[in-house]
Amino acid sequence: MTDAAAPTPRWAVVVPVKPADRGKSRLEVPGIDRAALARAIALDTIAAVAACEAVERVVVVGDDGGLALEASGIPGLRFVPEPSPGGLNAAIAAGIETVNERMPRAALLGDLPALRPDDLATALGAARGIARGVVADSDGTGTTLLTAASGVAWESAFGEDSFARHRAMGAVPLNVTDASTLRHDVDTAEHFAAALDLGLGPRTAALVRASEV
Repeated sequence: MTDAAAPTPRWAVVVPVKPADRGKSRLEVPGIDRAALARAIALDTIAAVAACEAVERVVVVGDDGGLALEASGIPGLRFVPEPSPGGLNAAIAAGIETVNERMPRAALLGDLPALRPDDLATALGAARGIARGVVADSDGTGTTLLTAASGVAWESAFGEDSFARHRAMGAVPLNVTDASTLRHDVDTAEHFAAALDLGLGPRTAALVRASEV
């Protein structure tokens, strides 16, 4: 009998998303409606995750019916309502609960409009063999991606200074370069300008083009 290498397990990724009318409260881009921008950013992020070859399952947590409708063309998504009481960590936990613990799992913030599937695949590849992994945002204080290996109990501490808190929980910084699109979440106009330079996803880019007409 010929021994065959076991297939590399693919990831389940949970993406928490606020309703568009409450999302990106600090982001103001001239000529673009903030709610429309928040939804486009979330959709581009989700589409990039779904297109990543290392990802098997994408779980979107939130209560934005419009987002779910517009995401209908993105294959393989599962939507989970945001729990009450809410909060980012509770939302992520609700999504994680729908995933078999034998899968490697990750939480990714839903505000990465320049995200490229290959950059996510690189980070998830670096996370293999690590119990918990973490990727810092471009400011170096927040977290854009948190991972847990198969069989490792999930816990997260997203929020202010989350990178340091995840490190304190034992998460290992993943080998992701400063130039990776995975590091460029968007909360402010300055962040948005940096993402624009990297190349926005199609939905967010369309809003920018429309604002320039």
